[in-house]
Amino acid sequence: MPLTPSVPTLPSQEALGSLDQLPDGFDDVLRSLRRHLHRNPEVGTEEHETARFIRAVLEAHGLSPHGPIAGTGQFVDIGDPARGPHVGYRADIDALPAEDAKQRPYASQNAGAAHLCGHDAHTAVAIGVTLLLSRLQDALPGAVRVFFQPNEESLPSGAPLMIRDGVLENLEAAYAIHVDPTREVGAYGLKAGSVTASADRFNVRIFGKSTGHSARPHDTADTPWIAVQIANAFYQLAGRMTDPRNAAIVTICRMEGGAAHNVIPREALLGGTLRCIHADDRKTLKAQMTEVAHQTALRCGAQAEVEFSDGPPPVHNDRRLVRNVRLAVREKHPGLKTNSIKRPSMGAEDFAFYGQHLPAVLVRAGTGSRSETRRPLHDAHFDIDERALAPTAQLMATVLMRHLRERVLDEAK
Repeated sequence: MPLTPSVPTLPSQEALGSLDQLPDGFDDVLRSLRRHLHRNPEVGTEEHETARFIRAVLEAHGLSPHGPIAGTGQFVDIGDPARGPHVGYRADIDALPAEDAKQRPYASQNAGAAHLCGHDAHTAVAIGVTLLLSRLQDALPGAVRVFFQPNEESLPSGAPLMIRDGVLENLEAAYAIHVDPTREVGAYGLKAGSVTASADRFNVRIFGKSTGHSARPHDTADTPWIAVQIANAFYQLAGRMTDPRNAAIVTICRMEGGAAHNVIPREALLGGTLRCIHADDRKTLKAQMTEVAHQTALRCGAQAEVEFSDGPPPVHNDRRLVRNVRLAVREKHPGLKTNSIKRPSMGAEDFAFYGQHLPAVLVRAGTGSRSETRRPLHDAHFDIDERALAPTAQLMATVLMRHLRERVLDEAK
């Protein structure tokens, strides 16, 4: 992804009096940032040009980002923590390993990579938050750290690496957004408690002593058939071995076996994801899946190996931070609205790892309008209504300012 000769910049570097009005050209700058990132996506751990572009934009506006950390991550501090709380705001910067099917001038130019989950928008909004608050930093009653995280989509996730490298040091809370095509522009989804599921990957290897003839499966371990029995058993566990009122789902997405139509293979493989809202269910289902695979294979004359790759836990939204977002909308942005998330998503977000260390909140930012911007996340035609960018950056800057001013973690307030 070659850098543009000149990065998008605001025409004026003057300080702002407040967040009530946006600088001239703000909307155009965010749109240009988002489109550059969308045209030039990079998958997790390979976001080198993306990181250089982010740094160039920040430096062009007089800011001094720190990094790299966690490979291609970085952060920028605004304000003075000696004056009050220090709060964080996170954006993820990686693209999906997928193809972009849109016929748009800003569609991906990099084969095998596409921003189909909105991380380009997250990054543009985070830069917008940074630019707004940097023009108010002398008035900030504390400090804000905006951090740009790599590799949200893959394992090992980027969030634990950012934490390892100290991005949360001295922070008391963290905020983030995720685009939501099911919500209209100007609407923001909120819910205290769990808002996403955990997501763990699993692989099961079933193996016998040798291959066999398809005419005589009784003379060998019929590994594809055993894999099917294990798969069917896995699908029965959630709601039987766990409370059926708790959301949990096992999904098998890959099955592999032999290469010939008349040879029973020595090995068969299956893999997929386990997603849970409750930690106890996550532990129970992992144990049950392991036991079921071993016992089913053994009963059928084979053996099974089960491996789990742990992904993120559920995102847990802190009620005080949720309230802060709602009040920021009510007090300063009457043209926007918040609505309640009725049920947690069974998708996952590695922002959850930050919430294991400090209070955190993930806000669902509406980006849908016409049919082209209502496509689901990860769809090959996914796109957003870019009119959401500037208001979302303005709102989240207001949220962070309000957090510092009102000391929202003070239970006495």
